[in-house]
This record gives sequence, structure tokens and C-alpha cells, in this order.
Amino acid sequence: THEAVPAGVQHAPRLASLSGKNVAFISNGKEGTTGFFKHLSSFLKEEYGVADTRLLVKSNYSAPADLHIMQSAKEFDAVVTGLGD
Repeated sequence: THEAVPAGVQHAPRLASLSGKNVAFISNGKEGTTGFFKHLSSFLKEEYGVADTRLLVKSNYSAPADLHIMQSAKEFDAVVTGLGD
């Protein structure tokens, strides 16, 4: 639940700019996320100078992200998660 912050979790520092950064999107794998993240990718590149984006898709929409996705996410400057139907 969102009522409490789990022990040991800290928010990442906010980026000063997205220009030149690489951004990952973690999708829950439902159909609605594909177009949304594609549009968001274009928007971030055109409006904020994002260098590159990559879509990482969970194997199960109702479970936490797979370990390999979480490991891959560490390679990016920023990560956006989302869900859709």
C-alpha cells in the first residue's frame, strides 16, 4: 500500500535536465501502454532533448517487475513506470 515508505527506500535525486539523458519505460505489458509510451518517447525527445528511450515489458502485469528488468533499469538516467489496459 502507499501509506508508508518501506524501510531502506530513498527517492532518487531529481535530474536537473533530461537533455542528453537515456530514459527507460517499464510497462505492465498491457496493450494500452504501447502507444502511450511511444508517444511519450517522441515527446520527451522533441521537447526535452532526451537522447534515447527503451521500453521494458514485465512478463506478468500483476506482479512486480522481473529481476532482469530491474537490473536493466539501473543502466538509465531515469525510469518511468506505467500501466494501461
